[in-house]
Amino acid sequence: MSEQALSNENIEQIRQEFDFFDKDGNGQIDLVEFIELLTVLAPKTKASAVEEAFRDLDENGDGYIDFEEFLVWWQTCWFTF
Repeated sequence: MSEQALSNENIEQIRQEFDFFDKDGNGQIDLVEFIELLTVLAPKTKASAVEEAFRDLDENGDGYIDFEEFLVWWQTCWFTF
């Protein structure tokens, strides 16, 4: 899949989605917040798949999804041009 450059407006929209699910406002999405996110976006997702997806998204292995990790995922899986 070829990546298209996102406009500043697109990035801001994705930032708003990220901030909505970052319930504690620490700039990172933890596993609990990610479970909530997928409960909204893909409610039929199995718990084991959620945990596996979280580990895959957490590229640096720190136990959180930061905005850059989220941006790549959102652009690949959820964002339509």
